[in-house]
Amino acid sequence: MAATVCFPALTREQAAPDFQETAKTRAAVQKLGVGRDARVEVKLRDKTKLKGYISAAEQDSFTLTDSKTGSTQNVSYAEVDQVKKHRGGFSTRSWLIIGAVATAAIIIGATVIKPVVCDGGAQSRGLC
Repeated sequence: MAATVCFPALTREQAAPDFQETAKTRAAVQKLGVGRDARVEVKLRDKTKLKGYISAAEQDSFTLTDSKTGSTQNVSYAEVDQVKKHRGGFSTRSWLIIGAVATAAIIIGATVIKPVVCDGGAQSRGLC
C-alpha cells in the first residue's frame, strides 16, 4: 500500500520537468515564427533529426514542412528534445570574412602584382 502512495508523487515529479521542457519548446517555436523564413533544425527525443520550416504552430504541436520535398510532418512539442534556427548558407560573419579576403586581394594586386607586371617601358600593355 505504501508503494501506491509513493507512485503518484513520483509521477508528478517526473511530469513537471517534461511540462517545463514542452513549454520551453513551445516558446522557442513561437519566437521563431511561422513561414518559409522560420527554418529550423529539430532534434527529437528518439534522436531523429528533422530540417525544414515551421508552416503552422498549434497549442500542442507544430507543422514542419520540408523545404526540398514540400512534405509536412506534425510534431508534438513533447516529442522535441531541441529546436534551433537553421543556419543554412552564408551568415553575416561569413560574408564579412569573404569581403575582407577580397579587399586584401585587391590591395595586394594593386601594390605588389601591378608594379611587377608594369615595369619600365611596359606601361602600354593591359593593366598598366
